[in-house]
Amino acid sequence: MHTDQLHCFAEDIPVDKSEFQVNGHYAVTLKDQNGKLRPANIYVHDMQDDYMIARRTSGGDVGLLFKMSYDDVVKIVRTHKVLDRKKFMVPEAMLKPKLWETRDSMRTYSSAPGLGK
Repeated sequence: MHTDQLHCFAEDIPVDKSEFQVNGHYAVTLKDQNGKLRPANIYVHDMQDDYMIARRTSGGDVGLLFKMSYDDVVKIVRTHKVLDRKKFMVPEAMLKPKLWETRDSMRTYSSAPGLGK
């Protein structure tokens, strides 16, 4: 898939883990706990077999790290190219699977040195 390309899937074709990459920035449609579809902008920090750790980049929860199943993504609407100077970084220890066994989100401050953050 090309960066900044619109990306559409039929509803019966699930989004696969291979559609994502670490340090990728995506506009997606998510299914919430009640099954409602919600738009979201996310930045992927880590990928495991069954879930990814992503950062919200818009809305009321900007900066929130959260654990998300690949099945929660209904559609990837757009991918955004991430320049090296705009990559967000968190300490590696905050992405360890053991830390995420008992939590589904974490409030943290990520840094993007090129942006002075």
